[in-house]
Amino acid sequence: MNENDNVFQDLGPNNVLGLVERTLDLYLTNLFRPLNSYINRVYELEQEDGTGLIIKFYRPGRWTGDALREEHEFLIELAEQEIPVIAPMRFPDGQTLGTFEGVHFSIFPKRGGRSLDEFDDDQWLQLGRLLGRVHSIGMQKETIHRPVMSPTHSTRQQLDYLLNGSVVPDDVKGGLQQIVEDIIAEITPMFEGVKPIRIHGDCHFANIIHRPGESFYLIDFDDMVMGPAVQDIWMLLPGTLEEAFVETDILLEGYEMFNHFDRRTLRLIEPLRAMRFVHYMAWCAHQVAADGMTRVLEDFGTSSYWQKEIGDLHDQLERIRDGYEIGGNC
Repeated sequence: MNENDNVFQDLGPNNVLGLVERTLDLYLTNLFRPLNSYINRVYELEQEDGTGLIIKFYRPGRWTGDALREEHEFLIELAEQEIPVIAPMRFPDGQTLGTFEGVHFSIFPKRGGRSLDEFDDDQWLQLGRLLGRVHSIGMQKETIHRPVMSPTHSTRQQLDYLLNGSVVPDDVKGGLQQIVEDIIAEITPMFEGVKPIRIHGDCHFANIIHRPGESFYLIDFDDMVMGPAVQDIWMLLPGTLEEAFVETDILLEGYEMFNHFDRRTLRLIEPLRAMRFVHYMAWCAHQVAADGMTRVLEDFGTSSYWQKEIGDLHDQLERIRDGYEIGGNC
């Protein structure tokens, strides 16, 4: 653990409240409420007039300052087009990213809301319109410092991270490497000709908040990447493409009011699901490396855990092959 990690672990009300008051040149009440976050440190604060603020401290070593600025730039572009996202506040010097003893932070206005477990037809249409608008802005620029979501980039890097670390026991490393290599080889041709754009990257229902009387808000762009537009589609669906055909059709109807969607890329859903498996394994491994524990799965890192994951990857590869042979070109 380096010095920045110590600062990150030891954040408290005195230094955080003072930091925000100095940064924004305002006064706060004594409210200091930690909020749930697996990776970052996030706190709710309050100005003297009752206006809520959220300060986010980014885990050291996860993103560079340049990568965080690219996330902020995307959010600001979206907000300027009145797309319902929560953009970081600008400091008096015009910046959105600050540094406290080597740890990056940003400040956001508080926006209340709640997640919905399921959506009605009109809400699926709204979600489609929201994603269509987000992606119409996302395709206007490319990032330099964010990951590229593809088998040969992100998945390859995640596999290398797992194999070179200490969380995968030696007796299962060979099996894990073989199945992920097989998946990469199988799905790489399917991504040919698919242009990556700036996307949310982790667009599941918990990152959509509902504010009565307003549009849905898309929140938490921490995992913003360059990737295929369909990535932000499939994670919202309540099942496979076959199981969620109606929801998919309504979602895409709303999407195409604002942006073209290449329906041939729906064949990437199961490959992207396999990539998500590997992404999640690597994410848990990063958690262990960062703080010596994972707060997600009790058995993470055990041989039984890896044997189950390897089995699930084999099953997923068969689904990919079956879907590609039967109707993957839809």
